[in-house]
Amino acid sequence: MKKKIDITVYGCEPDEAAVFNKLSYEFGVTVSLIKEAVSENNAKLAAGCRCISVSHKAELSEPLLFELKNAGVKYICTRSLGFNHIDIQAAGKMGMTIGTVAYSPGSVADYAIMLMLMLMRGTKSVIHRAERQNYCLNNLRGKELRDMTVGVIGTGRIGQAVMERLKGFGCTVLAYDRNHKAEADYVSFCELLQSSDIITLHVPLAEDTLYMIGREQLEMMKKGTLLINTARGALVDTEALVDALEDGRIGGAALDVLEGEEGIFYYDCTHKALDHPYLSALQRMPNVIVTPHTAYHTERVLVDTVSNTIRNCLNFERSLGNV
Repeated sequence: MKKKIDITVYGCEPDEAAVFNKLSYEFGVTVSLIKEAVSENNAKLAAGCRCISVSHKAELSEPLLFELKNAGVKYICTRSLGFNHIDIQAAGKMGMTIGTVAYSPGSVADYAIMLMLMLMRGTKSVIHRAERQNYCLNNLRGKELRDMTVGVIGTGRIGQAVMERLKGFGCTVLAYDRNHKAEADYVSFCELLQSSDIITLHVPLAEDTLYMIGREQLEMMKKGTLLINTARGALVDTEALVDALEDGRIGGAALDVLEGEEGIFYYDCTHKALDHPYLSALQRMPNVIVTPHTAYHTERVLVDTVSNTIRNCLNFERSLGNV
């Protein structure tokens, strides 16, 4: 007899809950939806479930994984592309499998293009002036994307989607990736840094990509280069970036992710002092745009994430012969 498939979903927001309830019925699984992020205190709520789903906002440390293992959890599906918030080594030692979800690359690709255009047209200053009823155009002359050379670092699904969109603007596109995964004008990392007017990052965070944009790399860039990061904050040495912006070595930055964003992004900090060494300085700069890790946040991605979470859990159960 096949076993009933139960999935415990932690950190489930109201909009996610509505989609989980709808799709769980269609897939024939039962879901237990928990609003709070997974923690050592609520790990026992997964008792009886081999599969759980977590958000990327929760840190899954070894002690927490141990509690989940004791509850009977064997498979953890994170509702994100990355898994830097999970102690993978500890999970492996405990015999637990970690899965990620794929979702529409268009969400992040669209957002990256939007950030490029906003920086090129000085949109932050335009909006701030207009809100103060200052409608002068002095120092607001922008540039056109077709006149730019755009360097795309990382040509996976999202990087390819960015390049596909850039074709329509008529700009020159350079690409860098250790694996040449797409039809593109691939160049060396150094050549991309030296030749690009705009550089956009689309690589995962790993040991070899940590601070891949540091002081040395920023100094290699053309004066006035615009940097876009919708991937992971720690790809960029933030201190070095602030120095390069203040010195005028680069022309601007648009950051949807930020090193040390944990505990700040996704929270209302309106009346709080920000515990971050560089965020306030970045936000004060007219040529810097900071958004709270929201590039992925679309309706299509929500449905993709929930449906692929359930599929991943079902596939894991099939591997055990339970479906």
